[in-house]
Amino acid sequence: MSFSNRSSRLPGITALLLLITNIVMFSVGRGAQAGPSMIACWIALAWCCNSYPATKGYVYTLMIFAAVTTALYYPQPFIKPNGWDLSILITPLIQVIMFGMGTSMSLRDFYGVVKMPAGVLVGITCHFTIMPLVGLGLATVLHFPPEIAAGVILIGSAPCGMASNVISYLAKANLALSVTLTAVSTLLAPFITPLLMEWLAGNYIEISVQKMMWDISKMVLIPVAGGLVFNHFLSGRIGWLDKLMPKLSMAAIAFIIVIITAHGRDSLLNVGALLVVAGLVHNLSGYTLGYWFCRLIRMKEQDCRTIAIEVGMQNGGLASAIAKEMGKIATVGLAPAIFGPVMNITGSLLASWWHRRPPEEEEVDAQVGEGLTAY
Repeated sequence: MSFSNRSSRLPGITALLLLITNIVMFSVGRGAQAGPSMIACWIALAWCCNSYPATKGYVYTLMIFAAVTTALYYPQPFIKPNGWDLSILITPLIQVIMFGMGTSMSLRDFYGVVKMPAGVLVGITCHFTIMPLVGLGLATVLHFPPEIAAGVILIGSAPCGMASNVISYLAKANLALSVTLTAVSTLLAPFITPLLMEWLAGNYIEISVQKMMWDISKMVLIPVAGGLVFNHFLSGRIGWLDKLMPKLSMAAIAFIIVIITAHGRDSLLNVGALLVVAGLVHNLSGYTLGYWFCRLIRMKEQDCRTIAIEVGMQNGGLASAIAKEMGKIATVGLAPAIFGPVMNITGSLLASWWHRRPPEEEEVDAQVGEGLTAY
C-alpha cells in the first residue's frame, strides 16, 4: 500500500477510534471527562471530510460542532474572560456580516421583484407564515420553558438565511429568485419579525415591537445599505476585501454560536436533545411545506426548489443577535444557535440530492438544444 493511500485513510481511522473512545467513556459514566476526545473526534471528522471532494461542504459545520463542544465543556473562556463579557461582540459581528451581505449585492438583485413578482410574493408569504407557525406549534407541543419557546418562534420569524443562495445554486434551483428572496426578506425583517414575535411569542415573554424594530434596523438596514453603497462605488477595486468578507462572515457566525452556547450551557444541558429535534423538525418542515405548496399551485420545479430552500433556511445569526439585544442570549438565543448547524447539514444533503436530479424543464431544454444542434 502506498503512503498516499495510507495517509488518505488516516483521518477516517482516527475519527473511528475517537468515536469508539467516546462511546466507551459515556457508557461507563465518564462523559464529563470526555471533552478532549469529543472535540478531537469532531476535528478528525472534519479532517476526514476535507479529504474527499464530495464531503468538503461539511467541514465548516463539523468545525462548528467542535467549537460548540468546547464551549459546553469549557464555557468560562467564552463568557467573561478576565471579567470582559464576550456577548457584547454579537451585535457588531452581525453588523459586519450584514455589511458583507450588502457588498455582495446590487440593485440588480431586486429586479427579480419586477421580473418574477409571483415567485417573490409566494416565497415571501410562505417564508413568513410557514416557519413562524411551525415554530409556535413545536413550542406548544414540546412544552418548552417560556424563553426557550420564544427562541423557537424567533428563529421561525427570522428572514431567509444567507447560505440559501449557495444551496439553491448547488440544487439547480432558480438562483436569481433565491437572491431576490433573501434580499427582500432581509429588508422586510425589521418590520415583520417584531410583529410576528408580538403576535406569536407575546404569551411567553414581553415583546417591545418598537425596540425590536430599531434593533433589527441597526443590525440589518444600516449595514446592508452601507454594503450596497460600497459595492456600487468600490466593487472589484479592493480584491482582498472581496475575498475576505465570506470567510469573515463564516468565522463571525461560528463565534456567535460558541458565545451563545457557553452562556446558555445550563439550559442547553436540560433541553438540548429536545431542542435539536425541534430544530430538525422545524427545518425539514420548512423544506417540505414550502416545496409541496408550490407544487400544489403548479409552479416550475426550479422555483419550487428555490422557495423550499428559502423557507427552510433561516438567518440564525440575526435571530441570535436579536436575543442578545433582548438580554436573553442564554435562553431565547439557544434555538437559533442550534438551528444554524442543523440547517447547514440538511441543506447540503438536500442540495446533493437535487443536484443529481435536474429539474424536468432543464432536461427538456437540454433535449431541445441537442435536437437543434443535430439539425
